[in-house]
Amino acid sequence: MGVIRGINHIGMTVPDIEIATEFFKNSLGAKIAYDSQTLDDRPRGGPLVEKLLGIPEESYIVKKRMLTIGNGPNIEMFQFYNVHSRKPLSLEDYGYTHLSFYTDDIKKSYQQMKEAGGQPLSNIHANTRFEDTEGNGTVYFKTPWGSLIELQTLPEGYYYPPYSEAEVFVPDEKQSSES
Repeated sequence: MGVIRGINHIGMTVPDIEIATEFFKNSLGAKIAYDSQTLDDRPRGGPLVEKLLGIPEESYIVKKRMLTIGNGPNIEMFQFYNVHSRKPLSLEDYGYTHLSFYTDDIKKSYQQMKEAGGQPLSNIHANTRFEDTEGNGTVYFKTPWGSLIELQTLPEGYYYPPYSEAEVFVPDEKQSSES
């Protein structure tokens, strides 16, 4: 048995934490767990923070918030003062490019995401190989600040090639309905 239990949280930088929080609440049912940095706190920066977090000189964290969404990994959002890059990653860029959320009702989730300000890149369409089981569907959205979010459903699950070493995690339906 390994030491790693799973993904605890995913970090993302947003231009405005309050706008991003409302978007995640309205589109995905997010809930605030806590704020570990607020505007009432001294901005977090300086040479030690720059070294520990790998941020550019004179960038300061002014807000930091942990959100929960269903029973998946948490989302830790950062808002900076003196941001050096304002372009979100695209799917072809190196690095972490999108968040994918499993939904039991992709049509309803699509509508909620759209009403919350998400911009769909297409209509709901079929998944690709190993995810193309009966009733499957997927769609990508751009958030109001330009990050990518995928909605996905696979009611009949995945299928696996002979070389597969594990099965993909799918959130438990009972746990997510209790949230």
